[in-house]
Amino acid sequence: MRPLNVPSGRCGCSVLTDRGGRLNGATSVGERELGGEQMPGPIDTVNQLVEAINGADLDRAVAAYEGNAVLVVQPGRIVRGITQIREALAGFVALKAVLRSEAQQLIEADDVALYIGRWSLSGIDPAGNAVAMGGESSDILRRRQDGRWLIALDNPWGAQILPSR
Repeated sequence: MRPLNVPSGRCGCSVLTDRGGRLNGATSVGERELGGEQMPGPIDTVNQLVEAINGADLDRAVAAYEGNAVLVVQPGRIVRGITQIREALAGFVALKAVLRSEAQQLIEADDVALYIGRWSLSGIDPAGNAVAMGGESSDILRRRQDGRWLIALDNPWGAQILPSR
């Protein structure tokens, strides 16, 4: 693991990647020590969401979000709050999806983290048709007072939400 530190005079944030530019839960961005206890980091929350969707565990997927979080379901369609996020994620879980994170980057400043990731998803819709999609996420996570990191804003479509030129 090699830290890529931005000079503190600019933003006081740091990015941690391995030699291939990838992050994982075993890094200092992942689990952290707090009073002798290991605390999950923001990347662990993202990994929890991926594992939950792959395991069709809707409750665990929803648990990765703040109560008032926002999810961009698709460009032009935003849902807010746990009830709407649960409904949106239920659609992904129903696909018996295989969600893969292909590349990840994390920038952290104090209690806020920006996650950028490239992903792909494949599955089968209720009619038996194959479904494949992918995108580049830009998500904001916030550290709670209890040390947990939760997703506040989840935009799996990245710049695709911008209007056409």
